Amino acid sequence: MAATRFLHAENINRTGLAKALFTTRLGGGSTGPWHGLNVGLHVGDQAEHVIANRQLVCEELNVNLNQWVCGEQVHGNRVAVVQEGDIGRGSVSYEDALPGVDALVTNRPGIVLSTFAADCVPILLLDPVNKAIGAVHAGWKGTMSQVAKEAVHAMQERFGSDPAQLLAAIGPAIDACCYEVDERVFVPFVEEYPQAEQFFQANDNQRWQLPLPAVNRHILLEAGLLPEHVARVGGCTACDTETYFSHRAERGKTGRLAGLIVLV
Repeated sequence: MAATRFLHAENINRTGLAKALFTTRLGGGSTGPWHGLNVGLHVGDQAEHVIANRQLVCEELNVNLNQWVCGEQVHGNRVAVVQEGDIGRGSVSYEDALPGVDALVTNRPGIVLSTFAADCVPILLLDPVNKAIGAVHAGWKGTMSQVAKEAVHAMQERFGSDPAQLLAAIGPAIDACCYEVDERVFVPFVEEYPQAEQFFQANDNQRWQLPLPAVNRHILLEAGLLPEHVARVGGCTACDTETYFSHRAERGKTGRLAGLIVLV
């Protein structure tokens, strides 16, 4: 079990330019299938419990909840460039999250970018030179459409980021040990992103095991990040449902962990 409810992205935090962490399910006040530190407002949990849990995360980050910005997360690859007028979107109501986006980027200090997951891959990005950040949600469909690469491209275009200088943290997510897929995933995936075929591991069930974190790491490297700048934080969500939320292991009824990053 994780020693703490928060997993800090030390490769980002040690720069002193941003604070970045991933939550677990440890602690918190949610009950039932969402028990623990559920920070997802869209999974059936009582909103007051989720907001109280988010307040606990705010204490760890030393921010206010009204600084959070959340995307709708539709398993696509659209990126939103977050401005001051977006502050607070999705922080206490899922209905006003930024619509149709799975990645957020900004260069505005004090804005907390968020990504929520329960098996999908949460990714946090920092440009320490131009002082810009990103938060990415990559399920299998977002991974297939290379949402992480789209976030890097958005940071290049809007903030002048050099991918070779970016730092990335890949948070807790389902890994090959627990993620079995069939041709309904394999076929469209390798058609849209052929480079991913090398990561599919054939098993004895005539299916494949898919390491989503490794595929996203590969996508970040293809986007120009250096291997030593990409860190994995946390483990397989489906392996350890005492520590993490897992949509697959808990049959769709569970909470969400978060990846959060803010420029200081």
